[in-house]
Amino acid sequence: MEGGSESCASWIRRPENRVLVVVGKPKIGVSLPLLEVFSFDVKTASLSADPLVTCAMGEEDGDPVGFAVHPSGEEIVCSTAKGCKLFELCDRDLIFKLVAKDLPPLHSVGPQKCLAFSTDGSKFVTGGQDGHLRIIEWPSLKVLLDEPRAHKCFRDMDISLDSEFLVSTSTDGSARIWKINGAAPMISLTRNPDEKIECCRFSRDGMRPFLFCTVQKGGKVVTAVWDISTWNRIGFKRLLRKPISALSVSLDGKYLALIVISTSNQRGAVITKLNVPADWKEWQIYFLLLFLFLGSAVIFYLFHEHSDSFWNFPLGRNQPNRPYLRTLVQDSQLADDQSPW
Repeated sequence: MEGGSESCASWIRRPENRVLVVVGKPKIGVSLPLLEVFSFDVKTASLSADPLVTCAMGEEDGDPVGFAVHPSGEEIVCSTAKGCKLFELCDRDLIFKLVAKDLPPLHSVGPQKCLAFSTDGSKFVTGGQDGHLRIIEWPSLKVLLDEPRAHKCFRDMDISLDSEFLVSTSTDGSARIWKINGAAPMISLTRNPDEKIECCRFSRDGMRPFLFCTVQKGGKVVTAVWDISTWNRIGFKRLLRKPISALSVSLDGKYLALIVISTSNQRGAVITKLNVPADWKEWQIYFLLLFLFLGSAVIFYLFHEHSDSFWNFPLGRNQPNRPYLRTLVQDSQLADDQSPW
C-alpha cells in the first residue's frame, strides 16, 4: 500500500472473524474519489496487494476524510467534504460489493471531523468541524440530539463499552462527557489552564472503567487516566516524547496504542505492528509457582540440616556446658524483670 495517496482508513471486523480495511482515496486529476476494501493478514500484518472491491464516489461528493464502521461490519459511513454517505458491504460467495445508500440526516451537513458507532450499534454520533454534535438512532436515522455549539471544533470522540457515555474533545483543549441515552451533556473534564486535552478513548476490557486522554502541557505530552464512575483524574504516564496524533485501544482491551493504522499523501496506508511482550500462559504461571515452591523447600531443607552446626559455638575453657540460646533468653528475661519500666 505504500506509495499511494490515501486520505483515510479504518478497520472492518466481519462476522466470519475476517479482518478487512477500508481505504479512501481523494480525487487526483480526472480520476474520481475511490473507496477500496482490502483483506488483512494477521500473521504478516500486511494488506492484500489488490483490493477486494473498489467503489467510485460521485464528483459532487468530495474527497473522503473519515470512516465509521458499524459493529456488524456490514455498514460503512464515509465522511466527505460535503457531508456523509452510507455504504453497505455485501458479501456473496466471497465476492464483495459496496452499495451506496441514502443517509438523509447527514447528506449535506459539511465535513464531519469525528464519526462513531456505539458498541451495540444502536447509535451513530458525528462531530463536525463547525463544532456541531449529532446523535442519531440506528438504523431508524431518528435524530436524538442536535447540538450546534457542542465545541469550537471537534478534535476526537469515543463511546464507552456499554454505549452509555460519549467523550468528545475540542481543538481548544476542552473535553466533555455526554449521556447518550439521555442525549444531554453531563460534565466537562477538569484541566489546568495551560493543559489541552486532545485524543480520547474509553477502556475496552469491561473490568476497569477508565477513560484515557492525551494531555499536552507546554512541550510535554502525557496520557492521563480518569475513573468514569467518578470522573476524577487518577494518574498519568508519559508514553512518548513527541506530539500524539492518534490514540486507540485494542479490541481485547489489553493494549493502548498511539498509532495503529495511518495514512498520508506520500506513503499511503501504513500498518504499524505493536511490539508488545507476549502474555503469560496459564501453564507458565503454574510452572513458575511450582519452581518457587520447590526452591523454597530445598533452601529450608539445607538450612534445617546445617542448623546444629550453625548454633554450636565453641565453648570456652571455664564456660559451663549449656545451650547458648537458653542462656541468652534467660539473661534477657532477667534484665527485663529488673527494668524500672
